Amino acid sequence: MTKRVRVLIIDDSASVRQTLSRVLEADPEIEVIGTASDPFMAARKIQDEIPDVITLDVEMPRMDGITFLRKLMAQRPIPVVMCSSLTEQGSETLLQALEAGAVDVILKPKIGAADHLAESGMRICEAVKSAAQARIIGRPRRASSQSGPATRLTADAVLPPPSGKAMAKTTEMVVCVGASTGGTEALRDFLERLPANSPGIVIVQHMPEKFTAAFAKRLNTLCEVEVKEAVDGDPVLRGHVLIAPGDHHMLLERQGARYHVSVRSGPLVSRHRPSVDVLFRSAARAAGSNAMGVIMTGMGDDGARGMAEMHDAGAYTLAQDEATAVVYGMPKEAVARGGVDKIVPLELVAHEILAADRRR
Repeated sequence: MTKRVRVLIIDDSASVRQTLSRVLEADPEIEVIGTASDPFMAARKIQDEIPDVITLDVEMPRMDGITFLRKLMAQRPIPVVMCSSLTEQGSETLLQALEAGAVDVILKPKIGAADHLAESGMRICEAVKSAAQARIIGRPRRASSQSGPATRLTADAVLPPPSGKAMAKTTEMVVCVGASTGGTEALRDFLERLPANSPGIVIVQHMPEKFTAAFAKRLNTLCEVEVKEAVDGDPVLRGHVLIAPGDHHMLLERQGARYHVSVRSGPLVSRHRPSVDVLFRSAARAAGSNAMGVIMTGMGDDGARGMAEMHDAGAYTLAQDEATAVVYGMPKEAVARGGVDKIVPLELVAHEILAADRRR
């Protein structure tokens, strides 16, 4: 039997601690070993038993979550998932948390909203289990476990499979990127290496609603390419990067020789919304050999099927290597399905994209 992921919940709200405990304990692969109302109480509990994962609130009495996170990463690195309310202001703070070493960001469950709780509960449990596998300095990763809820939709729920007819190459290439746990920092590293005249790029990063806008704005201040959160109908242009908005799928569509994105709602696909599989399948359908696919760090298999479909449609496909991935789950699954042309370290992803662009 696989060892359960042991979680410590840190939040100053008793109702949130209770709800999170209930959500996490409902997953047979997770065990809540304790809760704490502030970092000082949490520190005492950690001395007694070191958890596999910590869920951490941002605003708490006596010490804020970011300060505690930085101290924890410096003294005893443990995978941390930040747990926050849905606010624009809070999203800026959570980006600081990710830069400080947090593995992922989740939204606090809405107490009393049964429909929301079922879906958000799945996301919370997936984030915690993913964090348990994360590559944290000074801590080995746990063995992988891919079990979970039986109901799991594929990209068929959003759009039909590709027709199988490869599309002739045009003068422009569009790059489709998928990432999850560890992806925020991996994407920053990758995009900072690109020049202003890079091919158009569309990205799905598993991230909650609201936070993708702040993430895009942050990247736009750091990169030569223009980065923004995608809006339905946005064109895919050279030198521009579109990031799928949280809680919405993003599809690539073609009109004549030009590409644009469609942003739409829909069910969770591969347990995610936005889903990498949805983006990649749409690229296989709309772009064929004009597309390039890149799959980065993350747990699970979202994107593996879609990348195989892109590959079969003539696209050039890359996977981030295990050595540089925080969690080598999504790239590993894509390789196993035979959809990857080349495996490269993170620092060479931009180089490969530019080389492919020059070959055209």
